[in-house]
Amino acid sequence: MKRYLIALLLLVTACKRDDYKLNINLKPVEKLSAPVNNKFTKLQPATSAALSFEWEQARAEDGSLVLYEVVFDKESGDFTNPVAKIASDGGGIQNKLTLSHKDLNSMAGKAGIAALGTGKLKWSVNASKGYNIQLAKETRIIEVERPNGFAEIPVDVFLTGAATEAGATLANAMKMKSVTAGVFEIYTSLKDGKYQFVDRKTGTPNTFYLQGELLKENGESTQAGGTKVYRLRLDFNNAAATVTEITGMGLWFAPDNKIMYDLTYSGNSIWGFQNKVITFKQESWGRDERYKFRINVKNAAGVAGEEWIGSSNADNNRPTDATPAAFWEIRTITNNDQWNYCYKFKAAVDTKNCDVNVYFQADKNYTHEIIVK
Repeated sequence: MKRYLIALLLLVTACKRDDYKLNINLKPVEKLSAPVNNKFTKLQPATSAALSFEWEQARAEDGSLVLYEVVFDKESGDFTNPVAKIASDGGGIQNKLTLSHKDLNSMAGKAGIAALGTGKLKWSVNASKGYNIQLAKETRIIEVERPNGFAEIPVDVFLTGAATEAGATLANAMKMKSVTAGVFEIYTSLKDGKYQFVDRKTGTPNTFYLQGELLKENGESTQAGGTKVYRLRLDFNNAAATVTEITGMGLWFAPDNKIMYDLTYSGNSIWGFQNKVITFKQESWGRDERYKFRINVKNAAGVAGEEWIGSSNADNNRPTDATPAAFWEIRTITNNDQWNYCYKFKAAVDTKNCDVNVYFQADKNYTHEIIVK
């Protein structure tokens, strides 16, 4: 019995309440080290350039780990509602933050500094231990010059509005093709009315509009002068827009050095003709079947011109049923002549009625098809 009492006493002693109390006391950062106050930086967000922010270490009373975050605000701000809070390098452990120009450019935009504008941001450092957060005793200013273009480039861009083929219902907005990073385009028609560009088809999207050759935020554009077909190209890197009217498209038959048939725009970024006879040209060496496409265009100033689209190969063999679909993909020809970058029709096309369709759609590579009737 005595043995059991001793064991019980030991158990009670082991279960005694632990009186340890977490020490969250710390002294804030005393001094910021870099960059120097009022440092001027010309931002280059398209590069890997970065700016380093450094400060003296904060001290925890018990000598344990302190975490850091750098806080940014408008020049007149007091950090109660900062523009951004970013953990330091090493997951908040290091007394240094390496911040890319891209992120700084985005932050400057949120602080109200316009593209091509110069403005100032205030920065300091929060040191924390547990729930105890202490702002550094010093604050500094950085001055930045933003480039042209948008700080936040959308992942997707859509065209919507009463003037568009899909109408003003946001859910039906037409997706634009991403041509290169930050550049989007669409081949479409516009009728009289309003239209705009959005970054999503649900909720409350960010909106963009055209003002001459400039791409602007938060507004609508107006189409006037009747229904016309366009290539609309938006460059978010440079806040620029290019509007090209497409006044015609034709199948260029190289052996005759002229348009064989015109293609008609039918909507949804598709041109074509139906049930036309295609006959190859008899040459001394055989039947010539080479072709490509010519587009008649007019720029925003009303100046007319021509563009050529064709194969990615300067010369081609006649395709067969086993030829990959990539053969019919279309590319812009920059050094055009009568013969280069032509496709060849399949043998079955000769003297047959055919449909020809050209597709400039966002969900696939631009391409075309020949359908033998």
